[in-house]
Amino acid sequence: MGLILVRHPQPDVAPGICYGRSDVSTSIEAIERVAAGLRAAGLPGDLPVHASPLLRCARLAAALDVPVTLDARLAEMDFGAWEMRAWNAIPRAEVDAWAADLLHYRPGGGENVLEAARRVAAFRQELRHPALVVCHAGTIRLLSALHAGGAIEQAALRAASNSHRIGYGEVIVLKD
Repeated sequence: MGLILVRHPQPDVAPGICYGRSDVSTSIEAIERVAAGLRAAGLPGDLPVHASPLLRCARLAAALDVPVTLDARLAEMDFGAWEMRAWNAIPRAEVDAWAADLLHYRPGGGENVLEAARRVAAFRQELRHPALVVCHAGTIRLLSALHAGGAIEQAALRAASNSHRIGYGEVIVLKD
């Protein structure tokens, strides 16, 4: 299965804020800039388009002027009480607890990485064709790790440990 993964444009959130599952928007200009870049690259072409239902992804996918399937399994991880808080305001002990147990710890009481990996894996398993997927950095890391193979726990840990910074509007291609 070939996948073209696109990260959403930069959201309207101050730097240093945790905004995982929070439904923050992006400017129309940012959406149009990324959409224009995708169109200039010939995307999505005849590929089906799937997107996270969060505004920053759904609006970009809609700007491509093709049918879009919104799928909640593509949403970013839920950071619970950490959402919309400054990362440096989150107690260091909580961040350390998450770092000590990346798979099972629930940051802010939200979702753990293994749960996120299971829902993203369910999406990937149902996808039977090449597609363009508009989603989030965490979802892209999970899809990439799942694509590399291995048990879901291994893939989730690889994704959570991956320090690769995925730029806003960046395109990642996963080849068969």
